[in-house]
Amino acid sequence: MQFSDMRAKMAGGNGFIAALDQSGGSTPKALKGYGIEEGAWSTEEEMFGLIHQMRARIIASPAFNGDKVIGAILFERTMDGEVNGVSTPQALIAKGVVPFIKIDKGLEDEANGVQLMKPMPTLDALLERSKALGVYGTKERSVINSANAEGIAAVVRQQFEIGKQVLSHGMMPIIEPEVNIKSETRAESDKLLLAEILKNLDALEDGVQVMLKLSLPVVPGTFDALVSHPKVLRVVALSGGYKRPEACAELAKNKGIIASFSRALLEDLRSQMSDAEFDAALADAIDAIYKGSTEKTGAATAA
Repeated sequence: MQFSDMRAKMAGGNGFIAALDQSGGSTPKALKGYGIEEGAWSTEEEMFGLIHQMRARIIASPAFNGDKVIGAILFERTMDGEVNGVSTPQALIAKGVVPFIKIDKGLEDEANGVQLMKPMPTLDALLERSKALGVYGTKERSVINSANAEGIAAVVRQQFEIGKQVLSHGMMPIIEPEVNIKSETRAESDKLLLAEILKNLDALEDGVQVMLKLSLPVVPGTFDALVSHPKVLRVVALSGGYKRPEACAELAKNKGIIASFSRALLEDLRSQMSDAEFDAALADAIDAIYKGSTEKTGAATAA
């Protein structure tokens, strides 16, 4: 796939984006969910080696292909690794899956109800290296914990600033201002977030597009205006801690939004499974998430 093919697949492809980008802090939890306890490694390198084996097994599985998985988000170390002797981005491309890279370096401490992204002083170099490997776009995450207008404005402003830096390298940013699903002010946060995103989209030059990765809204249809916005290539949703059945059910209520799930994709996979068991469990997960992404329930949309 050329970049033009990847853009077309992101714009109109049926399917979802797999999030295979757990980073340092979340890796032990991801491995534990996979059936590998913390005592199984003694160094950070061994830990990352184990998580790469899990991701390589997923990517190599016959269940994982571009028919239903249109994209995959990689952690930097995963991008730099290989799957069956081929660089991870090229292994994805060979399967018809568009590669993305997680670029944020974690979160700042909470202020004004939000957590901004930490500085990324080496971002330009990472973008150059990623693009050279065939990576189409990026994903950058910040978190909204409460409906604080000043904090949410700061999150969205920072996200779009980084997004413009990504665009300057000819890559597609996935802007991810996650609303914490445990927040007591989720619905109000959704509304404030929508207004700030629309404001920043309108400020972009004509012809420029970004992607958005958002928490599933409290009120289905809240983000309809973003789905149809001419400066948005695609809107995707994170599972945000929901178990897969609930995440898929909530996703299906939101027309035009596809999944970009991590935990909901991986939750039934175990290292101890035979290849046949692993492939079957992965296929079941992919089918469920694909259905939630493509078969909408027609729930009433937000006013």
